[in-house]
Amino acid sequence: QVQLVESGGGLVQAGGSLRLSCAASGRTFGSYAMGWFRLSPGNEREFVAAITWSGAGTSYADSVKGRFTISRDNAKNTVYLQIDSLKPEDTAVYYCAAARTRYISPLVSGYDYWGQGTQVTVSS
Repeated sequence: QVQLVESGGGLVQAGGSLRLSCAASGRTFGSYAMGWFRLSPGNEREFVAAITWSGAGTSYADSVKGRFTISRDNAKNTVYLQIDSLKPEDTAVYYCAAARTRYISPLVSGYDYWGQGTQVTVSS
């Protein structure tokens, strides 16, 4: 069992930056692929970024490429999402997810554990 706790969300002006963190419990964090998703009103949960167990492989949604960076520190059981050049359309609840696989997936169904989410609000 893995428990995930996100932090780092907040209210920021367009063009600003945030760094989201996701702290995971459990000694097997290093064997999980990790992902970030987001959910905004009226939309389905959307893939944002994912990273392999080692951190060597990453994947991004087209809408965030060049602005978002996913990384992980297995020694700290933490995955990060650096968000730069924020836009109002990035406003959403951001969720961290863990998959019992070393391979990354853009699908919600590809993940086994989810955090409670952290709100990111971008004002124009």
